[in-house]
Amino acid sequence: MKKTLLLLGGALLSVSGMFAQGAKNIRINEVLTNNTASVVDEYGSREAWIELENTSFTTYNIRGMYFTTDRSVLDPQMSVPERIKRMSVIPSGDPRTQIGGRQHLVFFCNSNPAQGKLHLSLPMPISEPVWLALYNGNATELIDSVSIPALAADQSYARHASGWSVKSADNVTPGIENFIKTDETKDAKLKRDDPHGFGITLLAMGIVFFCLAVLFVFFWLFGLIMRHIDTARKVVNTQPIKAVTKTVEVTHDIAHATGNLLQDGLKTKGIDKEVYIAVISMALKQYQDDVHDVESGIITIKSKETDWSYEYTQMTHFHDPLQPQDHTAPVIPTTPDMR
Repeated sequence: MKKTLLLLGGALLSVSGMFAQGAKNIRINEVLTNNTASVVDEYGSREAWIELENTSFTTYNIRGMYFTTDRSVLDPQMSVPERIKRMSVIPSGDPRTQIGGRQHLVFFCNSNPAQGKLHLSLPMPISEPVWLALYNGNATELIDSVSIPALAADQSYARHASGWSVKSADNVTPGIENFIKTDETKDAKLKRDDPHGFGITLLAMGIVFFCLAVLFVFFWLFGLIMRHIDTARKVVNTQPIKAVTKTVEVTHDIAHATGNLLQDGLKTKGIDKEVYIAVISMALKQYQDDVHDVESGIITIKSKETDWSYEYTQMTHFHDPLQPQDHTAPVIPTTPDMR
C-alpha cells in the first residue's frame, strides 16, 4: 500500500512539474495601450490589447491563468483570495485558449467579459506607464512581467531577442512574430554574385573531376594491392618439388656408392686408396653440377663434328699408366691390349 501511494505521489509531482514547465513557455509578447487605428474586435471596437506567445513547440492551454496591472500582488504575504480580486482571469471554454507551438493569441483589455472569452476587464491606462504581469492558475506563481512605458497612439511595446523596444504604428504585428527577418535567399544571392552562371559551372565541373580523380586513385591502389596479393599467392603455391626430389635421389645414390667403396676398401686393407678418392671426388663433382635452383625444362643441344678415331688416339697416348704404391696390387691398364 505504501509503495502504491509513493508511486502515485511521484506521478503527481512529475505531472505537476510538466505543467509548470509548460506554463513557463507562455510569454507576454506585445502590448498596445492606446488603440486608435490598430486591431478591432468582433464588435468593431478599438481597445488596448495584449499578445501572448507560446515559445515551445507543444500546445498549452492557458485557461485559468491571470493578468494583473496591480503591483500590490507582489506582496508574498497577500492571501490568494486577495490576489484574485486584483487580477483578471482567462476564462475556460474557448478552444482558442489552447495555444499551439510558436503561436500567438491576442486579448482585449478595458472590455466587458460578456462580449467574449478574449475580452478581459483588466484596466489598462492610456498614454501612461504601466506594469503588466501574468500569473499561473494558483495566482501566486509569477510567469512573466513587463514594465511598459508611456506609448503614443498606436505604438506598441514588443519583445525581441535581447529585450523590449517600442514599435511604430506601421510596424505593429498583432498575432504574428514581432520582428520578421527578410534575409536574401540563396538563389537571389547566387544570381547577384554569378549572373552568367560561370562560377556554378566551374564549381560543378570541379566537383565531377575531383570525384573522378578520387575514384582513379582508389582503383589504382586497389589493383596494386591485388597484384601484390596474387604474386604472393603464386610464390607460396610454387614449390620446386622436382629439383628437391632429384637432389635427394642423387645424394642417396652417392652415399650408397661411397659406402660400398669404403666397405670394399676396408676389406682390401687400404689397397687402391687413390682410386677410392678419385671416385668420391667425381661423385661430389657430379652432385655439385646436378644441383640447380629451378630447372626451366629447356634443353639446348649444339651439334659438333668429331673425329672419333682422333679423339680415341688422344685419350690413349697422353696418359701414363697408374702405378699403385703396393706392387702386389693388380695393374690397371690405360691402353687397350693390342695383341
